[in-house]
Amino acid sequence: MTSQKPPKLIRSLTLTHAVLYGLGVTIGAGIYVLVGAAAARSGMHAPLAFLAAAVVMGMTAGTFAELGTRLPVAASEAAYVQAAFRRKWFSTATGLLVVAAATISGATISVGSAGYIGVFLPLPGPVIIAGVVLAMGAVACLSAVQSISFAGLMTVVEIGGLILIVAAGLFAGSSLVSRLPELWPAGAEVGAWTGIAQTSLLAVFAFIGFEHLVNISEEMKNPLRTLPRALLITLGATALLYAAVVWIAVVAVPPAELARSAAPLALVFQRLTGFPLQVLGAIAIVATVNGIIVHMIMIARVLYGLADQGSLPAFLSKVNARTGTPIVATLFGVGAILILALGVPLTGLAEWTSRLTLAIFALVNLALLRIKTRELSTPAGVFLVPMWVPVAGLFTTASLLLVEILG
Repeated sequence: MTSQKPPKLIRSLTLTHAVLYGLGVTIGAGIYVLVGAAAARSGMHAPLAFLAAAVVMGMTAGTFAELGTRLPVAASEAAYVQAAFRRKWFSTATGLLVVAAATISGATISVGSAGYIGVFLPLPGPVIIAGVVLAMGAVACLSAVQSISFAGLMTVVEIGGLILIVAAGLFAGSSLVSRLPELWPAGAEVGAWTGIAQTSLLAVFAFIGFEHLVNISEEMKNPLRTLPRALLITLGATALLYAAVVWIAVVAVPPAELARSAAPLALVFQRLTGFPLQVLGAIAIVATVNGIIVHMIMIARVLYGLADQGSLPAFLSKVNARTGTPIVATLFGVGAILILALGVPLTGLAEWTSRLTLAIFALVNLALLRIKTRELSTPAGVFLVPMWVPVAGLFTTASLLLVEILG
């Protein structure tokens, strides 16, 4: 009698699924509030900072693309560190670092969603938080195609809010084009370029999230083709959308006024269309709820991957035969987010999401450097990047981490 092998993750995700997931985890509620801070630092030059941040993140995205096709597994960052340094404790610590960053981020977003939902549904904050987290946890337990399709639908709505702002700006008049010369600082404006550099550091955090694509690579039908393309499309589309939205914002509303607003994009939308602030507030709810789902999906895959390689208890690697998803690991992530959101003051913890993520980026770039320098021949069937890509990725992420810690 042959023993039946336990079910594994199912390769069912296409490029469309991957891009929707990537956009959903990258374009978050952050851009809805970040515009004001960017305008305060760089004024009319703020869109350049977002484009510069995309270039910086592009280096690390290249590193993730190569490593993701070398090792298309769920606990991706942990697997990369294991392949490079061959230290199981180091690999496990890296995976748990990813889980910690995602849990803090998911809990922070959960608390933020309660503020938006409370405007429409007058219930106590903890009740709203618990309801949202449990409801999104139920969605995350569905099959990968179902949960990511659901998140993808909300991503479309979320991006639709930004596109509404772009469309309103285009119909508002020709000033978007006529004022384009104001976008680029004069060569001698040292202060302007310094402001752009400072804003780029801020803008980098609006792009964090694209790296989570590697954690669903084990569920992609063809990771060699899908993962690099999904990473490139996610970063490129996000950069163009951010730059367009920020430019329209600083043209529609004076940067000083934008900087003082608690809901800058809602103010821009109201100024351009005359519609009430609540319209964009409803879209912001979708943005925050979407962020909770995609973080839950990612946490579950990392826990599953660590357990599958023997670094965590085996029960976390159990895959439901009907849904093809690691339900136990998903419930563990849901519980962690719920406990953190309800029981821990999150003021200041959100900053640690960025710090932990930058530390992970530095480790991943270092891992690829170690793997490349140790290899005697180029492997086949892998998306390869030049050696300078992980070098640039390591330098930029380590520098940003140092600036963030010292700042």
